[in-house]
Amino acid sequence: MTRRFTATLMGLGLAALLAFDLTTTPPNPYKAPAAVAFGSGQASAGGFCGALPN
Repeated sequence: MTRRFTATLMGLGLAALLAFDLTTTPPNPYKAPAAVAFGSGQASAGGFCGALPN
């Protein structure tokens, strides 16, 4: 396999994955968490590997 073929295959695979993701669940900006929320009062959500359980 050449480098060009591998890069093309990777690009097509990434485009297919992105298209699949967008068609199955369209993005909803009203339910998305804030990207940067310094001082907004919102608590962080999600997991953190170093956090101890309650």
